[in-house]
Amino acid sequence: MALDTFAPITALLVISVLVTFIILVISRIFGPHRPTTRKRAPYESGMKPIGPAVRRLPIKFYLIAVLFILFDIEVIFFLPWAVVFRDLGIYGLITMGVFLFILTVGLLYEWKSGALEWE
Repeated sequence: MALDTFAPITALLVISVLVTFIILVISRIFGPHRPTTRKRAPYESGMKPIGPAVRRLPIKFYLIAVLFILFDIEVIFFLPWAVVFRDLGIYGLITMGVFLFILTVGLLYEWKSGALEWE
């Protein structure tokens, strides 16, 4: 594989970095820049910040996030399978059936255990 096959990707990367750099420089030169201590302070509804910036979140948020990522990644596997479905034949159909069965069992378990309930 020759390196000239990567030339369009390299050109795209170089152009995007240059355009980003040019936009940042132009906005810094022509844009207003008057920093004050009040502008640099953390924004909290116009009030002075009270308490720590990091607060503990319930485990429910993390559980929902992990479940979303898990089931989102499962959907990603459907596209390549659908593209080569005819080449895989019955073996591909059975394999995807087993995959879907395992994921369905996992979803039913999460549903029954109440992990999908939002209060």
